[in-house]
Amino acid sequence: MREETDVCVIGSGAGGAPVAAAVADAGYQVIVLEKGPYLERDQMPKDEILFVRRNTLTPSLADEPQVQEWGDAGGRRWWARTSAFRNACVVGGATRIMSGFFLRMKEDDFRLQSAFGPVPGSSVSDWPWGLSELEPWYDRVERVVGVSGRVTELPPALADRRSSPAFPQPPTLEHPLAERVDNVLGGRGLHPFPLPRAVLSEPREGRDACEYQGFCGSYGCTSGAKGSAYEAFLRPAESTRRCSVRARAHVTHVETDRRGLVRRAWWRDARNALHSVEARVFVVACGAIESARLLLQSRGPRHPDGLANGSGQVGRNLLFSTAGAAIGDMAHEDHPDVDLGSWEPFINRALQDHYVLPGPDGRAHRGGTLVFLFVHPHPIGNALGHALSGGGRPLWGRALKERILAHTKQGRRLEVEAFGEWLPHAGARVALDPEVRDRHGLPVARVTADVHPHSKQNAVRLAELGANHLRSLGARGVRLPSTNGGPSTNLVGGTCRIGDDPRTSVLDRHCRAHEVSNLFVTDGSFMPSGGAVPFTFTIYANAMRVGQRIVEQLGGPRPG
Repeated sequence: MREETDVCVIGSGAGGAPVAAAVADAGYQVIVLEKGPYLERDQMPKDEILFVRRNTLTPSLADEPQVQEWGDAGGRRWWARTSAFRNACVVGGATRIMSGFFLRMKEDDFRLQSAFGPVPGSSVSDWPWGLSELEPWYDRVERVVGVSGRVTELPPALADRRSSPAFPQPPTLEHPLAERVDNVLGGRGLHPFPLPRAVLSEPREGRDACEYQGFCGSYGCTSGAKGSAYEAFLRPAESTRRCSVRARAHVTHVETDRRGLVRRAWWRDARNALHSVEARVFVVACGAIESARLLLQSRGPRHPDGLANGSGQVGRNLLFSTAGAAIGDMAHEDHPDVDLGSWEPFINRALQDHYVLPGPDGRAHRGGTLVFLFVHPHPIGNALGHALSGGGRPLWGRALKERILAHTKQGRRLEVEAFGEWLPHAGARVALDPEVRDRHGLPVARVTADVHPHSKQNAVRLAELGANHLRSLGARGVRLPSTNGGPSTNLVGGTCRIGDDPRTSVLDRHCRAHEVSNLFVTDGSFMPSGGAVPFTFTIYANAMRVGQRIVEQLGGPRPG
Protein backbone atom coordinates (compact mmCIF):
# COMPACT_ATOMS: atom_id res chain seq x y z
CA MET A 1 0.00 0.00 0.00
CA ARG A 2 1.23 3.49 -0.90
CA GLU A 3 0.00 6.64 0.88
CA GLU A 4 0.68 10.37 0.55
CA THR A 5 0.45 13.02 3.25
CA ASP A 6 1.85 16.39 4.27
CA VAL A 7 3.90 15.14 7.21
CA CYS A 8 4.99 11.64 8.20
CA VAL A 9 5.95 11.18 11.87
CA ILE A 10 7.84 7.99 12.78
CA GLY A 11 7.20 7.29 16.45
CA SER A 12 4.22 8.32 18.59
CA GLY A 13 5.85 9.11 21.94
CA ALA A 14 7.08 12.29 23.62
CA GLY A 15 8.95 13.51 20.53
CA GLY A 16 6.45 12.53 17.83
CA ALA A 17 2.95 13.13 19.22
CA PRO A 18 3.34 16.89 19.93
CA VAL A 19 4.55 17.43 16.36
CA ALA A 20 1.62 15.46 14.95
CA ALA A 21 -0.79 17.52 17.05
CA ALA A 22 0.75 20.83 15.93
CA VAL A 23 0.58 19.86 12.25
CA ALA A 24 -3.02 18.60 12.48
CA ASP A 25 -4.14 21.70 14.42
CA ALA A 26 -2.64 23.88 11.66
CA GLY A 27 -4.79 22.17 9.03
CA TYR A 28 -2.30 19.70 7.53
CA GLN A 29 -2.58 15.95 7.09
CA VAL A 30 -0.22 13.80 9.14
CA ILE A 31 0.39 10.05 9.31
CA VAL A 32 2.01 8.65 12.44
CA LEU A 33 3.82 5.32 12.12
CA GLU A 34 4.16 3.41 15.41
CA LYS A 35 5.89 0.05 15.79
CA GLY A 36 3.76 -0.99 18.76
CA PRO A 37 0.04 -1.70 19.17
CA TYR A 38 -2.80 0.77 19.68
CA LEU A 39 -4.04 0.13 23.23
CA GLU A 40 -6.99 1.94 24.79
CA ARG A 41 -6.99 2.88 28.48
CA ASP A 42 -8.80 -0.30 29.57
CA GLN A 43 -6.29 -2.44 27.67
CA MET A 44 -3.50 -1.43 30.05
CA PRO A 45 -4.65 -2.75 33.46
CA LYS A 46 -2.54 -2.76 36.63
CA ASP A 47 -1.16 -6.21 35.81
CA GLU A 48 2.41 -6.73 37.02
CA ILE A 49 2.84 -10.03 35.19
CA LEU A 50 1.66 -8.56 31.89
CA PHE A 51 3.47 -5.22 31.94
CA VAL A 52 6.44 -5.64 34.28
CA ARG A 53 7.45 -9.29 34.39
CA ARG A 54 6.96 -9.89 30.66
CA ASN A 55 7.97 -7.95 27.53
CA THR A 56 4.38 -7.22 26.56
CA LEU A 57 5.16 -3.70 25.31
CA THR A 58 8.57 -4.37 23.77
CA PRO A 59 9.75 -6.55 20.87
CA SER A 60 10.98 -10.00 21.86
CA LEU A 61 14.67 -10.84 21.85
CA ALA A 62 13.96 -13.28 19.02
CA ASP A 63 12.24 -10.68 16.80
CA GLU A 64 14.25 -7.56 17.46
CA PRO A 65 16.99 -7.60 20.08
CA GLN A 66 19.46 -4.87 20.83
CA VAL A 67 23.10 -5.63 21.59
CA GLN A 68 24.82 -4.12 24.60
CA GLU A 69 28.58 -3.72 24.62
CA TRP A 70 30.49 -3.08 27.83
CA GLY A 71 33.96 -3.51 29.25
CA ASP A 72 36.20 -3.19 32.28
CA ALA A 73 39.16 -1.05 33.28
CA GLY A 74 41.51 -3.65 31.86
CA GLY A 75 40.25 -3.12 28.33
CA ARG A 76 38.26 -6.37 28.07
CA ARG A 77 34.95 -6.12 26.19
CA TRP A 78 31.75 -8.17 26.22
CA TRP A 79 28.57 -8.21 24.15
CA ALA A 80 25.10 -9.59 24.85
CA ARG A 81 21.62 -9.44 23.39
CA THR A 82 19.38 -7.29 25.56
CA SER A 83 16.04 -5.53 25.87
CA ALA A 84 17.27 -3.31 28.72
CA PHE A 85 17.19 -0.15 26.62
CA ARG A 86 13.59 -0.51 25.50
CA ASN A 87 10.74 1.05 27.44
CA ALA A 88 7.43 0.73 25.62
CA CYS A 89 6.57 0.16 21.97
CA VAL A 90 2.93 1.26 22.04
CA VAL A 91 0.94 4.19 20.71
CA GLY A 92 2.01 6.98 23.04
CA GLY A 93 5.42 5.40 23.63
CA ALA A 94 7.07 5.25 27.02
CA THR A 95 4.97 8.18 28.25
CA ARG A 96 2.15 5.64 28.73
CA ILE A 97 4.11 4.07 31.62
CA MET A 98 6.00 7.08 32.99
CA SER A 99 5.72 8.36 36.56
CA GLY A 100 5.30 11.89 35.21
CA PHE A 101 7.93 13.84 37.15
CA PHE A 102 7.87 17.17 35.24
CA LEU A 103 10.84 19.32 36.27
CA ARG A 104 12.29 22.10 34.13
CA MET A 105 15.92 22.32 33.15
CA LYS A 106 17.79 25.32 34.56
CA GLU A 107 19.73 28.01 32.69
CA ASP A 108 23.15 26.44 33.27
CA ASP A 109 21.90 23.09 31.94
CA PHE A 110 21.89 24.69 28.49
CA ARG A 111 25.46 25.99 28.85
CA LEU A 112 27.09 23.15 30.73
CA GLN A 113 30.55 23.58 29.22
CA SER A 114 30.57 27.35 29.65
CA ALA A 115 29.20 27.23 33.20
CA PHE A 116 31.36 24.43 34.59
CA GLY A 117 34.21 24.11 32.12
CA PRO A 118 35.30 21.13 30.01
CA VAL A 119 35.61 17.72 31.64
CA PRO A 120 38.52 15.59 30.37
CA GLY A 121 37.32 12.59 28.40
CA SER A 122 33.85 14.00 27.78
CA SER A 123 32.25 15.55 24.69
CA VAL A 124 30.04 17.95 26.61
CA SER A 125 28.95 21.08 24.73
CA ASP A 126 26.60 24.02 25.12
CA TRP A 127 23.19 24.13 23.46
CA PRO A 128 22.82 26.59 20.55
CA TRP A 129 20.10 28.36 22.55
CA GLY A 130 19.16 28.74 26.19
CA LEU A 131 16.28 28.55 28.61
CA SER A 132 14.63 31.68 27.23
CA GLU A 133 13.93 29.76 23.99
CA LEU A 134 12.25 26.85 25.75
CA GLU A 135 10.52 28.43 28.75
CA PRO A 136 7.36 29.54 26.85
CA TRP A 137 7.03 25.97 25.60
CA TYR A 138 7.43 24.52 29.09
CA ASP A 139 4.54 26.77 30.06
CA ARG A 140 2.45 25.63 27.10
CA VAL A 141 3.12 21.94 27.84
CA GLU A 142 1.91 22.43 31.41
CA ARG A 143 -1.39 23.78 30.08
CA VAL A 144 -1.85 21.18 27.33
CA VAL A 145 -0.86 18.18 29.45
CA GLY A 146 -2.46 19.42 32.68
CA VAL A 147 0.52 19.43 35.05
CA SER A 148 -0.40 19.48 38.74
CA GLY A 149 1.69 21.17 41.39
CA ARG A 150 2.19 24.16 43.64
CA VAL A 151 4.67 26.99 43.15
CA THR A 152 6.54 27.71 46.39
CA GLU A 153 9.07 30.35 47.30
CA LEU A 154 12.63 29.09 46.81
CA PRO A 155 16.04 30.79 46.80
CA PRO A 156 16.82 32.39 43.39
CA ALA A 157 19.43 29.74 42.59
CA LEU A 158 16.81 26.99 42.96
CA ALA A 159 13.65 28.65 41.65
CA ASP A 160 12.39 27.92 38.13
CA ARG A 161 11.96 30.71 35.63
CA ARG A 162 8.24 30.80 34.91
CA SER A 163 6.01 32.93 32.69
CA SER A 164 2.88 31.81 34.57
CA PRO A 165 2.40 32.24 38.31
CA ALA A 166 0.84 28.84 38.99
CA PHE A 167 0.36 25.34 37.64
CA PRO A 168 -2.85 24.70 35.69
CA GLN A 169 -3.87 21.97 38.15
CA PRO A 170 -3.62 21.93 41.95
CA PRO A 171 -1.30 19.29 43.40
CA THR A 172 -2.46 15.72 43.73
CA LEU A 173 -3.29 14.48 47.22
CA GLU A 174 -0.17 13.88 49.31
CA HIS A 175 0.73 11.31 51.91
CA PRO A 176 1.21 12.72 55.46
CA LEU A 177 4.90 11.87 55.17
CA ALA A 178 5.27 14.88 52.84
CA GLU A 179 4.85 17.18 55.83
CA ARG A 180 7.57 15.29 57.70
CA VAL A 181 9.93 15.77 54.74
CA ASP A 182 9.17 19.51 54.73
CA ASN A 183 9.67 19.94 58.47
CA VAL A 184 12.78 17.81 58.92
CA LEU A 185 14.71 18.83 55.82
CA GLY A 186 13.50 22.41 56.01
CA GLY A 187 14.77 22.51 59.58
CA ARG A 188 18.21 21.57 58.30
CA GLY A 189 18.29 24.56 55.97
CA LEU A 190 17.22 22.64 52.86
CA HIS A 191 14.37 23.46 50.50
CA PRO A 192 12.08 20.52 49.65
CA PHE A 193 9.32 21.52 47.26
CA PRO A 194 6.16 19.95 45.80
CA LEU A 195 7.03 17.78 42.82
CA PRO A 196 5.15 18.80 39.64
CA ARG A 197 3.43 15.80 38.08
CA ALA A 198 1.92 15.17 34.66
CA VAL A 199 -1.09 13.75 36.51
CA LEU A 200 -4.50 15.40 36.68
CA SER A 201 -5.81 16.20 40.14
CA GLU A 202 -9.09 17.39 38.60
CA PRO A 203 -10.97 16.02 35.55
CA ARG A 204 -10.72 17.87 32.24
CA GLU A 205 -11.60 17.37 28.57
CA GLY A 206 -12.52 13.69 28.65
CA ARG A 207 -9.86 12.71 31.14
CA ASP A 208 -10.71 11.75 34.71
CA ALA A 209 -8.70 12.79 37.75
CA CYS A 210 -6.14 10.49 39.36
CA GLU A 211 -7.63 7.41 41.03
CA TYR A 212 -4.69 7.11 43.49
CA GLN A 213 -4.16 3.39 42.98
CA GLY A 214 -0.40 3.79 43.41
CA PHE A 215 0.50 1.87 40.26
CA CYS A 216 1.81 4.76 38.18
CA GLY A 217 5.37 4.17 36.95
CA SER A 218 5.58 1.03 34.74
CA TYR A 219 1.80 0.93 34.25
CA GLY A 220 -0.75 2.52 31.96
CA CYS A 221 -3.38 4.90 33.29
CA THR A 222 -6.98 3.64 33.12
CA SER A 223 -8.48 7.01 34.13
CA GLY A 224 -6.60 9.09 31.56
CA ALA A 225 -5.16 11.29 34.32
CA LYS A 226 -1.56 10.68 33.30
CA GLY A 227 -0.43 13.22 30.71
CA SER A 228 0.90 10.71 28.21
CA ALA A 229 1.50 11.56 24.58
CA TYR A 230 -1.54 9.41 23.81
CA GLU A 231 -3.89 11.38 26.09
CA ALA A 232 -2.51 14.90 25.73
CA PHE A 233 -1.61 15.01 22.05
CA LEU A 234 -2.66 12.03 19.90
CA ARG A 235 -6.29 11.69 20.95
CA PRO A 236 -6.98 15.41 20.31
CA ALA A 237 -5.03 15.25 17.04
CA GLU A 238 -7.04 12.26 15.84
CA SER A 239 -10.27 14.10 16.65
CA THR A 240 -9.37 16.68 13.96
CA ARG A 241 -9.60 13.87 11.37
CA ARG A 242 -6.31 15.11 9.95
CA CYS A 243 -4.10 12.76 12.00
CA SER A 244 -4.01 9.04 11.23
CA VAL A 245 -2.07 6.59 13.40
CA ARG A 246 -0.77 3.38 11.85
CA ALA A 247 -0.10 0.95 14.70
CA ARG A 248 2.18 -2.09 14.41
CA ALA A 249 3.99 -0.27 11.62
CA HIS A 250 7.70 -1.13 11.75
CA VAL A 251 9.63 1.40 9.64
CA THR A 252 12.51 -0.46 8.02
CA HIS A 253 14.21 2.42 6.20
CA VAL A 254 13.76 5.92 4.85
CA GLU A 255 14.35 6.49 1.13
CA THR A 256 15.96 9.61 -0.33
CA ASP A 257 15.97 11.02 -3.85
CA ARG A 258 18.81 12.28 -6.09
CA ARG A 259 18.95 15.58 -4.20
CA GLY A 260 19.32 13.78 -0.87
CA LEU A 261 15.84 14.76 0.36
CA VAL A 262 13.59 12.22 2.05
CA ARG A 263 11.05 10.83 -0.39
CA ARG A 264 9.25 8.03 1.45
CA ALA A 265 9.29 5.83 4.52
CA TRP A 266 8.95 2.09 4.08
CA TRP A 267 7.23 0.03 6.77
CA ARG A 268 5.98 -3.50 7.40
CA ASP A 269 2.76 -4.38 9.17
CA ALA A 270 2.07 -7.23 11.60
CA ARG A 271 1.64 -9.61 8.66
CA ASN A 272 4.97 -8.50 7.17
CA ALA A 273 3.31 -6.78 4.20
CA LEU A 274 5.32 -3.85 2.84
CA HIS A 275 3.88 -0.31 2.71
CA SER A 276 5.19 3.18 2.01
CA VAL A 277 4.32 6.77 2.90
CA GLU A 278 5.33 9.78 0.81
CA ALA A 279 5.34 13.20 2.47
CA ARG A 280 6.63 16.75 2.19
CA VAL A 281 8.24 16.58 5.66
CA PHE A 282 9.45 13.62 7.71
CA VAL A 283 9.92 13.52 11.47
CA VAL A 284 11.95 10.77 13.14
CA ALA A 285 11.02 10.24 16.80
CA CYS A 286 11.65 6.56 17.58
CA GLY A 287 13.63 7.17 20.77
CA ALA A 288 17.30 8.10 20.74
CA ILE A 289 18.64 4.59 20.18
CA GLU A 290 16.19 3.44 17.51
CA SER A 291 16.21 6.81 15.74
CA ALA A 292 19.99 6.55 15.36
CA ARG A 293 19.60 2.99 14.11
CA LEU A 294 17.00 4.01 11.51
CA LEU A 295 19.15 6.87 10.20
CA LEU A 296 22.28 4.73 10.04
CA GLN A 297 20.59 2.00 8.02
CA SER A 298 18.84 4.48 5.68
CA ARG A 299 21.71 4.92 3.27
CA GLY A 300 21.43 6.57 -0.15
CA PRO A 301 23.60 7.99 -2.93
CA ARG A 302 23.94 11.31 -1.09
CA HIS A 303 24.11 9.61 2.32
CA PRO A 304 26.53 6.65 2.01
CA ASP A 305 27.20 6.49 5.77
CA GLY A 306 23.59 6.84 6.82
CA LEU A 307 20.93 9.50 6.53
CA ALA A 308 22.07 12.93 7.82
CA ASN A 309 25.39 11.40 8.91
CA GLY A 310 27.88 13.39 6.85
CA SER A 311 29.45 14.57 10.12
CA GLY A 312 29.77 11.00 11.41
CA GLN A 313 27.93 12.11 14.56
CA VAL A 314 24.75 10.03 14.27
CA GLY A 315 24.74 7.62 17.21
CA ARG A 316 27.44 9.45 19.15
CA ASN A 317 27.07 11.47 22.38
CA LEU A 318 24.54 9.02 23.81
CA LEU A 319 22.93 10.34 26.98
CA PHE A 320 21.18 8.82 29.96
CA SER A 321 20.32 10.06 33.40
CA THR A 322 22.60 8.44 35.95
CA ALA A 323 20.80 5.85 38.06
CA GLY A 324 21.02 6.40 41.79
CA ALA A 325 18.85 5.61 44.78
CA ALA A 326 18.76 5.10 48.53
CA ILE A 327 16.16 3.00 50.35
CA GLY A 328 15.06 2.83 53.98
CA ASP A 329 12.14 1.63 56.11
CA MET A 330 9.85 3.94 58.06
CA ALA A 331 8.51 1.90 61.01
CA HIS A 332 5.16 2.67 62.65
CA GLU A 333 6.64 2.46 66.14
CA ASP A 334 9.29 5.06 65.30
CA HIS A 335 6.77 7.59 63.97
CA PRO A 336 3.55 7.44 66.01
CA ASP A 337 2.76 11.03 65.00
CA VAL A 338 2.65 10.21 61.26
CA ASP A 339 -0.09 8.08 59.73
CA LEU A 340 2.24 5.93 57.65
CA GLY A 341 -0.66 3.65 56.72
CA SER A 342 -2.56 6.46 55.05
CA TRP A 343 -3.82 5.46 51.60
CA GLU A 344 -2.37 8.35 49.54
CA PRO A 345 0.36 6.85 47.30
CA PHE A 346 2.27 10.05 46.48
CA ILE A 347 4.76 11.91 48.66
CA ASN A 348 5.44 14.40 45.86
CA ARG A 349 8.56 16.00 47.30
CA ALA A 350 11.77 16.87 45.48
CA LEU A 351 15.04 18.48 46.52
CA GLN A 352 17.44 20.46 44.32
CA ASP A 353 19.76 21.88 46.98
CA HIS A 354 22.41 19.52 45.56
CA TYR A 355 21.95 20.65 41.94
CA VAL A 356 25.48 22.10 42.08
CA LEU A 357 28.15 20.26 44.08
CA PRO A 358 31.83 20.94 44.77
CA GLY A 359 34.05 18.45 42.95
CA PRO A 360 37.27 16.78 44.11
CA ASP A 361 39.20 19.25 41.94
CA GLY A 362 37.75 22.18 43.88
CA ARG A 363 35.52 23.28 40.99
CA ALA A 364 31.74 23.38 41.02
CA HIS A 365 30.08 20.53 39.12
CA ARG A 366 26.53 19.67 38.14
CA GLY A 367 24.92 17.62 40.91
CA GLY A 368 21.34 16.47 40.67
CA THR A 369 17.74 16.22 41.81
CA LEU A 370 16.46 13.99 44.62
CA VAL A 371 12.85 12.77 44.59
CA PHE A 372 11.15 11.19 47.62
CA LEU A 373 8.68 8.39 46.89
CA PHE A 374 7.43 5.07 48.17
CA VAL A 375 9.05 2.02 46.59
CA HIS A 376 7.01 0.94 43.57
CA PRO A 377 4.24 -1.44 44.72
CA HIS A 378 5.11 -4.40 42.51
CA PRO A 379 3.88 -7.40 44.58
CA ILE A 380 5.99 -9.98 42.77
CA GLY A 381 9.08 -7.83 42.59
CA ASN A 382 8.85 -6.92 46.27
CA ALA A 383 8.30 -10.57 47.22
CA LEU A 384 11.42 -11.52 45.28
CA GLY A 385 13.32 -8.86 47.18
CA HIS A 386 12.24 -10.37 50.49
CA ALA A 387 13.02 -13.89 49.29
CA LEU A 388 16.59 -12.93 48.44
CA SER A 389 17.18 -10.48 51.27
CA GLY A 390 18.97 -12.94 53.55
CA GLY A 391 22.07 -13.20 51.39
CA GLY A 392 22.07 -16.99 51.61
CA ARG A 393 19.47 -19.60 50.70
CA PRO A 394 16.31 -17.92 49.36
CA LEU A 395 13.26 -17.88 51.60
CA TRP A 396 10.27 -19.93 50.46
CA GLY A 397 6.83 -20.95 51.61
CA ARG A 398 5.75 -20.05 55.15
CA ALA A 399 9.02 -18.33 55.99
CA LEU A 400 8.63 -15.99 53.02
CA LYS A 401 4.97 -15.28 53.85
CA GLU A 402 5.91 -14.40 57.42
CA ARG A 403 8.70 -12.11 56.24
CA ILE A 404 6.34 -10.27 53.86
CA LEU A 405 3.61 -9.99 56.50
CA ALA A 406 6.01 -8.69 59.15
CA HIS A 407 7.41 -6.08 56.78
CA THR A 408 3.92 -4.98 55.69
CA LYS A 409 2.85 -4.50 59.29
CA GLN A 410 6.09 -2.76 60.23
CA GLY A 411 5.61 0.37 58.15
CA ARG A 412 6.44 1.75 54.70
CA ARG A 413 9.54 1.47 52.51
CA LEU A 414 10.78 4.89 51.42
CA GLU A 415 13.07 5.62 48.49
CA VAL A 416 15.07 8.61 47.37
CA GLU A 417 15.58 8.51 43.61
CA ALA A 418 18.48 10.56 42.25
CA PHE A 419 18.63 12.12 38.78
CA GLY A 420 22.19 13.13 37.93
CA GLU A 421 23.95 14.60 34.91
CA TRP A 422 25.34 12.04 32.43
CA LEU A 423 28.40 13.32 30.58
CA PRO A 424 28.50 12.33 26.89
CA HIS A 425 31.75 10.71 25.82
CA ALA A 426 33.25 8.33 23.26
CA GLY A 427 32.32 5.28 25.34
CA ALA A 428 28.58 5.94 25.07
CA ARG A 429 27.21 5.56 21.55
CA VAL A 430 24.91 3.66 19.19
CA ALA A 431 26.06 1.80 16.07
CA LEU A 432 24.73 -0.93 13.80
CA ASP A 433 25.68 -4.38 15.00
CA PRO A 434 27.84 -6.14 12.37
CA GLU A 435 26.27 -9.55 12.95
CA VAL A 436 22.92 -9.60 14.75
CA ARG A 437 19.81 -9.04 12.62
CA ASP A 438 16.13 -8.59 13.44
CA ARG A 439 13.32 -10.67 11.95
CA HIS A 440 13.35 -8.49 8.83
CA GLY A 441 17.05 -9.13 8.28
CA LEU A 442 18.07 -5.62 9.34
CA PRO A 443 21.05 -4.89 11.61
CA VAL A 444 20.04 -4.16 15.19
CA ALA A 445 21.36 -1.37 17.40
CA ARG A 446 24.59 -1.99 19.29
CA VAL A 447 24.56 0.18 22.42
CA THR A 448 27.76 1.05 24.24
CA ALA A 449 26.85 2.61 27.58
CA ASP A 450 30.11 3.00 29.48
CA VAL A 451 29.83 5.55 32.27
CA HIS A 452 32.22 8.49 32.46
CA PRO A 453 34.03 8.29 35.84
CA HIS A 454 32.79 11.74 36.81
CA SER A 455 29.16 10.72 36.16
CA LYS A 456 29.50 7.59 38.26
CA GLN A 457 31.12 9.45 41.15
CA ASN A 458 28.38 12.06 41.01
CA ALA A 459 25.62 9.41 41.02
CA VAL A 460 27.08 7.64 44.04
CA ARG A 461 27.48 10.93 45.87
CA LEU A 462 23.87 11.89 45.22
CA ALA A 463 22.69 8.50 46.46
CA GLU A 464 24.76 8.91 49.61
CA LEU A 465 23.22 12.34 50.19
CA GLY A 466 19.80 10.76 49.74
CA ALA A 467 20.72 8.10 52.29
CA ASN A 468 21.69 10.79 54.79
CA HIS A 469 18.33 12.48 54.29
CA LEU A 470 16.52 9.18 54.90
CA ARG A 471 18.40 8.75 58.16
CA SER A 472 17.47 12.28 59.20
CA LEU A 473 13.81 11.36 58.53
CA GLY A 474 14.19 8.42 60.90
CA ALA A 475 14.38 5.55 58.39
CA ARG A 476 15.77 2.19 59.46
CA GLY A 477 18.11 -0.04 57.48
CA VAL A 478 19.12 2.64 54.99
CA ARG A 479 21.01 1.14 52.07
CA LEU A 480 22.23 1.92 48.57
CA PRO A 481 21.25 -0.42 45.71
CA SER A 482 24.15 -1.81 43.69
CA THR A 483 22.87 -0.07 40.54
CA ASN A 484 24.06 3.37 41.60
CA GLY A 485 26.12 5.04 38.89
CA GLY A 486 24.84 3.13 35.87
CA PRO A 487 22.58 4.40 33.09
CA SER A 488 18.90 4.95 33.87
CA THR A 489 17.65 3.15 30.80
CA ASN A 490 14.20 4.77 30.73
CA LEU A 491 15.77 8.19 30.04
CA VAL A 492 17.78 8.22 26.80
CA GLY A 493 18.93 11.00 24.48
CA GLY A 494 21.79 12.63 22.64
CA THR A 495 22.45 10.53 19.53
CA CYS A 496 21.60 13.33 17.02
CA ARG A 497 22.59 16.43 18.94
CA ILE A 498 21.68 19.94 17.82
CA GLY A 499 24.29 22.60 17.05
CA ASP A 500 25.20 25.42 14.73
CA ASP A 501 28.27 23.64 13.31
CA PRO A 502 27.40 20.84 10.82
CA ARG A 503 30.81 19.28 11.45
CA THR A 504 30.08 18.51 15.10
CA SER A 505 26.29 18.11 15.17
CA VAL A 506 23.53 16.34 13.24
CA LEU A 507 20.68 18.83 13.59
CA ASP A 508 20.41 22.60 13.45
CA ARG A 509 18.87 24.66 16.25
CA HIS A 510 15.37 23.81 14.93
CA CYS A 511 16.06 20.04 14.99
CA ARG A 512 16.21 19.91 11.20
CA ALA A 513 19.01 17.81 9.74
CA HIS A 514 21.86 19.97 8.48
CA GLU A 515 22.02 17.92 5.28
CA VAL A 516 18.32 17.20 4.68
CA SER A 517 15.94 20.14 4.67
CA ASN A 518 12.75 18.05 4.98
CA LEU A 519 13.95 15.83 7.85
CA PHE A 520 13.52 16.61 11.56
CA VAL A 521 14.44 14.52 14.63
CA THR A 522 12.38 15.43 17.72
CA ASP A 523 12.84 12.76 20.39
CA GLY A 524 15.57 12.98 23.04
CA SER A 525 18.19 12.48 20.33
CA PHE A 526 18.48 16.25 19.87
CA MET A 527 19.79 16.98 23.40
CA PRO A 528 23.48 17.98 23.82
CA SER A 529 23.05 17.42 27.58
CA GLY A 530 20.19 16.21 29.72
CA GLY A 531 20.43 18.30 32.84
CA ALA A 532 19.79 16.63 36.17
CA VAL A 533 16.04 16.14 35.75
CA PRO A 534 13.92 13.59 33.84
CA PHE A 535 13.94 14.27 30.09
CA THR A 536 10.28 13.89 29.10
CA PHE A 537 9.08 17.41 29.95
CA THR A 538 11.93 18.93 27.91
CA ILE A 539 11.27 16.58 24.97
CA TYR A 540 7.58 17.56 24.99
CA ALA A 541 8.43 21.27 25.07
CA ASN A 542 10.97 21.05 22.26
CA ALA A 543 8.67 18.91 20.10
CA MET A 544 5.93 21.54 20.40
CA ARG A 545 8.50 24.21 19.49
CA VAL A 546 9.66 22.25 16.44
CA GLY A 547 6.07 21.49 15.45
CA GLN A 548 5.48 25.20 15.04
CA ARG A 549 8.64 25.46 12.93
CA ILE A 550 7.45 22.65 10.66
CA VAL A 551 4.10 24.39 10.18
CA GLU A 552 5.99 27.53 9.14
CA GLN A 553 8.07 25.49 6.67
CA LEU A 554 4.87 24.07 5.18
CA GLY A 555 3.57 27.59 4.59
CA GLY A 556 1.88 28.51 7.87
CA PRO A 557 -1.52 27.53 9.26
CA ARG A 558 -4.16 26.77 6.67
CA PRO A 559 -7.27 29.00 6.88
CA GLY A 560 -10.46 27.42 8.08
